[in-house]
Amino acid sequence: MQNVSLEIPVTVFAALGESPDEFISEMRIAAAVKWYELGKLSQGKAAEVAGLSRSAFIEALSRFKVSSIQISTEEMDKELAEYDIS
Repeated sequence: MQNVSLEIPVTVFAALGESPDEFISEMRIAAAVKWYELGKLSQGKAAEVAGLSRSAFIEALSRFKVSSIQISTEEMDKELAEYDIS
């Protein structure tokens, strides 16, 4: 595991009403959710970045209002076309 050091103004913790540990945990989750949403990380890797189980990460996606299913319209059309029996 690699450690990364960040300098965060103390006033941020007070503004968010979080301890430094809570802030770091939430920041990891927020970053993982965004990277998953952008398609940069798989669900499993994003859960790993967030420090959560996959099921807990799916719950976090819901909390951030991000779909746990990431598929484009084109991908969906292609999948559906494979089953077209007309």
